[in-house]
Amino acid sequence: MTGLHRAAAQGFASASAAYARGRPDYPQALHDWLSTPLSTRGGARWLDLGAGTGKFTRQLMGRGAEVLAVEPVAAMRERLQQALPELEVLDGRAESMPLPDASVDAIVCAQAFHWFANTAALREMHRVLRPGGRLLLVWNVRDASVDWVAAITELISPYEGDAPRHHSGRWREPFEKQPWFGALQRTEFAHAHEGGFNEVVVDRFLSVSFIAALPEAQQRAIEAELRALPQRFAALSASRIRFPYRTEAWVAERLD
Repeated sequence: MTGLHRAAAQGFASASAAYARGRPDYPQALHDWLSTPLSTRGGARWLDLGAGTGKFTRQLMGRGAEVLAVEPVAAMRERLQQALPELEVLDGRAESMPLPDASVDAIVCAQAFHWFANTAALREMHRVLRPGGRLLLVWNVRDASVDWVAAITELISPYEGDAPRHHSGRWREPFEKQPWFGALQRTEFAHAHEGGFNEVVVDRFLSVSFIAALPEAQQRAIEAELRALPQRFAALSASRIRFPYRTEAWVAERLD
């Protein structure tokens, strides 16, 4: 069974509060789109896999299906359970979920699939999905065509190490030769995270897994560089900042 990457295990455990404050939610257009791939037939059950602090879980609740969550990081599970006490939250990983065979109609992985993009996880997802079930993958991706967004990316990229990242595209590799899911279909939406500088820049990037896993002194040095950015980019001096993203939504159907 594939182990949890150190950056995820340490970084998300230590930065769960900053993650909850600084990570963007999801656009209304995505919320509307979900009605197409998610079945609400009688007794429908949806699983939020790698649910984190529940940023995406809230998108799933109240839509006519039972929702449950699987999250491997204890600090994230605790924060999620506090935020959504009515939600069933399970300790587990994508490669080994504490669920029976054919027990859910959809699995959603938001900001998460790149952490467990492997054949063991796809096999396990196929096991717990019912026939005709759907796998949905969602990411908020920074728009690096904006100068100050590109500057932030340049600042944090040297610390990535071997941490799995969406932008590498390697998460697609397990889908290339496998018998469990049909072809991935992609939809994209414009999005932005609006708020104060501390929230949408400082908290957002101190909660990045491989940054949060660094020694304290290095984290504080990176924070100082982030806080210096308004001196270079006037847009970051405003009382409210609009951080540009594009939201990618991918869906694949379970094969029999």
